[in-house]
Amino acid sequence: HSLPIRRAPCPQAAYASLPRRTKAMYPPGQACPPSAGRQGVAGQPALLCEADGFGAGRGEPQDGDQALYKTVEEKHENFLSVVNEEQLELQVREKEATTSEDGFWDDARKAQDVMMQLDQVKASWNQAVGLRERRENVDVIVQMMEEGEEDRDLLSEAQESLTQMDKELDAWELTRMLSGKFDRMGCVISIQSGAGGVDAMDWAQMLLRMYTRWAERKGFKHTLIDYTDGEEAGIKSASLQIEGPFVCGYLKGEKGAHRLVRISPYNSLGKRQTSFAGVEIMPLLDESSEASVEINDKDLEITTMRAGGKGGQNVNKVETAVRIKHIPTGVAVRCAEERSQIMNKQRALQILKGKLLAIAEEQKAAEISEIKGDQVLADFGSAIRSYVLHPYKIVKDTRSSHEATDVSGVLDGDLDEMLSAYLRHQAQQEEASV
Repeated sequence: HSLPIRRAPCPQAAYASLPRRTKAMYPPGQACPPSAGRQGVAGQPALLCEADGFGAGRGEPQDGDQALYKTVEEKHENFLSVVNEEQLELQVREKEATTSEDGFWDDARKAQDVMMQLDQVKASWNQAVGLRERRENVDVIVQMMEEGEEDRDLLSEAQESLTQMDKELDAWELTRMLSGKFDRMGCVISIQSGAGGVDAMDWAQMLLRMYTRWAERKGFKHTLIDYTDGEEAGIKSASLQIEGPFVCGYLKGEKGAHRLVRISPYNSLGKRQTSFAGVEIMPLLDESSEASVEINDKDLEITTMRAGGKGGQNVNKVETAVRIKHIPTGVAVRCAEERSQIMNKQRALQILKGKLLAIAEEQKAAEISEIKGDQVLADFGSAIRSYVLHPYKIVKDTRSSHEATDVSGVLDGDLDEMLSAYLRHQAQQEEASV
């Protein structure tokens, strides 16, 4: 379909005679309601002013919203060439039937894996249905407009649907880039304060909040599994577990040193200070992936300690926290979430296996024994992203060169543009190297 364009300058006299409420809905220079009495193309009442509507006021018809319509149409056709709605529906029905079988919950971990797969397939199916319905709705509106129907509410609905479809299809195209071994899994984010003293500890806590807010915005389940307070403020280290589809894929580019530049609240002279914090990303392994990793008990150094913090006598008097170190590589993890030492040991071992697998994937190691130590250096000259709060405000990724001026929004968890820019940059580099 091609979208109709009807443009003509809105007469000032006609606009001046409109009721105050109508003027509030249609600001001057942006819209000209049919009640203004303006005549458009072929003597029909014009619905769109020069600065309003599908492609109107922005040059040729292919500009503006008409170009958006064509772009969304192409993206949706590409989506349909990959996604089969009927097949997804069939998979949903089959997995739902499996969950209702007798004895399904006898093996809790296997049942949880099936439920997670069901959620992922159902989400893909719902997305395909939603896109199809919105596309059909837009096509109907376009056809009505071509037949001479004049309804500004329908026009606004079509514009809103196109915008939503464009964003959703962009997000879908982004997930297609997440084809790595662990990209579909959840992840554990480990944050460690680096160079900068108290400011660095405060910065580590700000990063923890940033990733927590990102998870909340996405509706992902998140759990704080380890937390060590700083001496004066902030945290020395923390580990955050986030569960959801493609979480590890989205956040894998966050690994590295993050740099903060600001006027230090802990400096009595009010000087500008640079602080660093290191971030590591480890996949949250499912049962099959975890079973594939074999670690010799002799290669593990296990220590226990009091968890401390809130929780009463149990965490302050009983050594429930567990730290496991893989001696050959020096990789270590700590877990203090559970009230039981045994459960903390199981969780720490799961995280350690995920970390070793992720490092092995990066280093192209065939066996765990081939892995070398891999530690993020949170110091000068090693930052992957800079967050500048003084003398100006900007967030810049040093790899993709993507910049954002809404620093407060980024620190409040609005990371999607940053994550997308890095993933696209990585995909371009991989294509160039082929």
